[in-house]
Amino acid sequence: MPYYIYKIGPLNILSKQGQAESFKEAKAVANELRKQLDPKAGQAIKMIFAENELAAEDTLSQPREPDPSLAGDDY
Repeated sequence: MPYYIYKIGPLNILSKQGQAESFKEAKAVANELRKQLDPKAGQAIKMIFAENELAAEDTLSQPREPDPSLAGDDY
């Protein structure tokens, strides 16, 4: 299964930036793309390991549940 690299823009719009067969290759591509992003643009680069492009986009589109261990005023 390949790694897919996406740019996530405002309103969670996904734009595929590439794919790689190894984690090391995908991480290098993602880090290079992150260096090119404007921090004020509200965009992010994410890489995901998935069976196919449709599964990758579906997973990235799902809202994530907050980690209950991080909630609260324990800091």
